[in-house]
Amino acid sequence: MIRQKIIKLIQKATGEKEVRVEHPEEKAHGDYSTNIALQLKKDPKEIVAKLKSDLFEKVEVAEPGFINFFISPDYLQKQVEKIIKEKEKYGQFGTGKEKRVNLEFISANPTGSLHIGNGRNAFAGDVLANVLEKAGYKVVREYYINDAKNSKQIIELGKTVVGEGTSYLNDYLRLKIKNFTPLDMKLSNRARKSKIKNTIQKFKNRENIYSEAGYLMAQEIQKDNKDFIEDKLKIKFDKWISEEDFYKKNKIKKIFNWLKKKNLVYEKDGAWWLKTSQFGDKRDWVVVRETGEPTYLLSDIAYHKDKFDRGFDKVINIWGADHQAHVSKMRAAAKVLGFKGELDILILQLVTLRGKGKISKRTGRIITLEELIEEIGLDVARWFYLQKSLDTHMEIDLKLAKEQSEKNPVYYVQYAHARICSIIKKSKIKNQKSKIQIKNQKLKLLQHPSELTLIKQLIYFPEVVEDIARDYQVQRLPQYATDLAVAFHQFYRDCKVLTGGDSLQEARLALVLATKIVLKNTLDLMGVSAPEKM
Repeated sequence: MIRQKIIKLIQKATGEKEVRVEHPEEKAHGDYSTNIALQLKKDPKEIVAKLKSDLFEKVEVAEPGFINFFISPDYLQKQVEKIIKEKEKYGQFGTGKEKRVNLEFISANPTGSLHIGNGRNAFAGDVLANVLEKAGYKVVREYYINDAKNSKQIIELGKTVVGEGTSYLNDYLRLKIKNFTPLDMKLSNRARKSKIKNTIQKFKNRENIYSEAGYLMAQEIQKDNKDFIEDKLKIKFDKWISEEDFYKKNKIKKIFNWLKKKNLVYEKDGAWWLKTSQFGDKRDWVVVRETGEPTYLLSDIAYHKDKFDRGFDKVINIWGADHQAHVSKMRAAAKVLGFKGELDILILQLVTLRGKGKISKRTGRIITLEELIEEIGLDVARWFYLQKSLDTHMEIDLKLAKEQSEKNPVYYVQYAHARICSIIKKSKIKNQKSKIQIKNQKLKLLQHPSELTLIKQLIYFPEVVEDIARDYQVQRLPQYATDLAVAFHQFYRDCKVLTGGDSLQEARLALVLATKIVLKNTLDLMGVSAPEKM
C-alpha cells in the first residue's frame, strides 16, 4: 500500500512513530501530504533531503511547513499489472493479523417485522464484517434475540395472542402469511393465530400464560425475520443467540451470584445495584429489581460474559439510537468482567423517507424493511443506507432511489461496470479470467492525465479498506465507488480504448480490466451487484 510506504519512509527519516499522511484537497498540493515537520517543529527541507525513493516524481515543501508528494507515473503504471495479477485479492492485507472479532448487529426485537430503521443496522453490520475480513480479521457475525419470557415486550405480545391486547398481532399476520410449521402447507392468518392459541391452552390456569403465549408467537415471528434476512437481505449470521437460553441455563443467576461473591453489587431500597460508578460510569445501576426480577442490564452482562469467554480480541456492537444510555453501562460492565480486548459500540441514528412512493403514503403504522426493498430493490437500498455516517440522521429519497439515470449514484456506478464489461467483450479478450501478459514498455504508454488519474483512484482502494477497518466509517465505500466511476467515465471520454496502435490499445485494455477488478471488489464489499450489461 503506497500510503504505508510513504509513512515508513518518513518514520525512517525522522525517527517518529506517529506519522499522518493524507490526500490534499487540491491537486496542486500533490497526491499525498504530511505535516510531520510542523508536528516536530523541524525544517521540512531537512526531512525531504532524507526521503529518497523511486515512488516520487517530486517532493515539494509548502507553507507553513507541509511536505507534498507527487507519485511517479512509472510507479502508477506498474500498479495496473499488480491489480490484474491479484484480482479479487487486491485490497486484501493482514492488518487484522487474524484477530478474532465478534460483530453483533440487527438484533431486532422478535415481536414484529424488521422496520426501515433496522435496515441501517443490517447493512452497516454486514458491510463492516466484509471489510474487516478483507483486512485480515476473523469475524463472527452474531444476532442476539431478545426473547426472554419475563420481558415486558414478550408479555405484551402474549396479550395480543390471547385476545386481550391491541390489534398489533392481526396487523403482523396480515403482512406475514407463511408456514406455521415446517410442513409444506400454507395456513391462513386465522388458522395460524388459532393454532398458536390452541398450543397455549395448557397454560390457561397459570400466571405465565402471557409470557408463554408471547414466547411462542415470538419464535414464529423470529423464523419469518430470519428467512427475510437470509433470503431477501442476503445476510448470513454465524450465530443466533437466544436471551431465553441464558435463563434456561441459569446463566443470569450465575452471573449475579458471581457479582455478589466479588462484592460488586450491594442492596439498597430492596433492589440490587451494580457498582458501575467504580468502573468509569457516572452512577450505579439496578441489576435486580425489588420484585426479584433481573433487569435487562444483568442479562446483557451475562451475554457479554459469554462473548468475552469465547476469546474474541475485539467485540463490536451496533445498536439503535434508543440504546445510547446503555453504552456507558456496558463499558463499565466490560471492566467489571475484566475484558482485556476492545469493546466498540456504534450507535445508529434515525432513518426517514422522503418523496412519493407507495409506502410513503401508509401513515399510522411502522414501515417495514421488506416493503422498502420491494419498492426500490436491494442494491439501491444497500447503497442509500450506506451513504451517511452511522451517527447522523439519514433520509432516503424515494424518488431518487427509483431514478434510472446518472442522477442515481447506484445506477451511475453500476453503469460504469457494465460499460467496462462491454469494452472488454468488444476487445475480443478470449479469457478474461487469465493473467494478461503485458510488458512494462506498453504500460509506460499510459501517460494521459485521465489515465494517471484513474490509476491513482485504483490504488486508493486498499487505503479505504484500511481506514474503514480502523474507524468503521463504512460510508467511505459508496463515496469511493462513485469517485472511481467518475474517474473511469472521464478516462473513457478522453481516451479511445479500442483504437490507435496495438501497444497503446493493449495498455488501455489492461487499465480497463484493472478498473473492472477494483470496482467489482468495492461493490462486493457493499453487497451490491456488478451487472455486466444494463
